[in-house]
Amino acid sequence: MSELNLRTVLVTGSNRGIGFEFVQQFLNSQNPPHKIFATCRDPSAQQSQELRKLSENHPNVVVIQLDTTNPASVNASVKEVEKHLNGQGLDLLINNAGIMNPNSLETQTSEDMMNVYNVNVVGPMLMTQAYHQLLKRSGVESSGKSAIVHISTLLGSLEELPHLFSAFPVISYRCSKAALNMLSRCHMEGYRQDGIISIAIHPGWVKTDMGGEEAPLTKQTSVAAMMKIIYSLTEQHSGTFVDWEGKTVPW
Repeated sequence: MSELNLRTVLVTGSNRGIGFEFVQQFLNSQNPPHKIFATCRDPSAQQSQELRKLSENHPNVVVIQLDTTNPASVNASVKEVEKHLNGQGLDLLINNAGIMNPNSLETQTSEDMMNVYNVNVVGPMLMTQAYHQLLKRSGVESSGKSAIVHISTLLGSLEELPHLFSAFPVISYRCSKAALNMLSRCHMEGYRQDGIISIAIHPGWVKTDMGGEEAPLTKQTSVAAMMKIIYSLTEQHSGTFVDWEGKTVPW
């Protein structure tokens, strides 16, 4: 069983929150990746300022414009990433970009449901399709392993629904993350022969723009714990759903 050798990583939604923290912690790790592809919808925006500064000071951080819900944008990002890989594959894809709207059963609209699904499910699907060959190049073709990490949530667990529903109904978010979990399992089955690991991780309730100030976990604590999981991934972890501490989350 070979563990991951993370030379090249790509993180979606990396200009803030958990995504930005991933970029920072990869950069500050003991053996930083040769290339950290940090993607976001608008690198020129004010909220991307810290990410731009990071890339200016660290040549291994490459900022790439990417709308994960737009096939043309996704395909353009692949071409841009390939320019920096020099024939290498992609070792790790973190599908982190996601949105949540606080709708209940009474207030949920079809427009919101479709929008949230588009970002939380269709985006990761398009990304993994487009980057499959680069992940495969780092997988079986180089006698190693590569991985897809889907940032999911406990709120997408069917079994945990009764315990958390009244406090956090968030209908479109829950349904989309349950669908993302199925997508993660499909990736496990479909890409097994390509040396690609697929795992869904619940980062915990994290203090971000999405999680809110009342959340008990800091970004630093959550991401540091998830990094330990990622660096220790083997094929035995593929198709699993765990929390930031590595504990199994029921589907």
